[in-house]
Amino acid sequence: MASKAARVPGSFWVIALLSLLWNAYGAFDYTMTQLDAEALMGHFSAEERAYFTSFPAWHTAFWALGVWGSVAGSLLLLARSRWAVAAFLVSLVGVVVTTIYAAVKPMPSSLGGPGYWFVSAVIWIILLALLAYSRKALSRGYIA
Repeated sequence: MASKAARVPGSFWVIALLSLLWNAYGAFDYTMTQLDAEALMGHFSAEERAYFTSFPAWHTAFWALGVWGSVAGSLLLLARSRWAVAAFLVSLVGVVVTTIYAAVKPMPSSLGGPGYWFVSAVIWIILLALLAYSRKALSRGYIA
């Protein structure tokens, strides 16, 4: 197994930093939604806000796993820790559950259109890419 002193390419640092920036936005969105912050939530109609505030606690917990698991994964990549893989797996569990919930719980039509599902697809693609990348980084000794 490669040591933690293995030389990593510059692209590793770029990907790890970009992943943190991407996931920091998710953390911002989650936090602002949970706080019902007017700066973000003020852009939504009463019906849309009611949808967001109607999530059961278990959904919010899985949403938190999805968001904070990815933030942790990005930070752990930057720290060159093998635990990045586990953190991205935790995030994947959160994304699976919240995606299923979104697919079965009726949401206002203004939220559930093609734009919503496009953004969801982008989240899935990036998360799966980060999970694969962290596994590749582990196998190459970039993280240990």
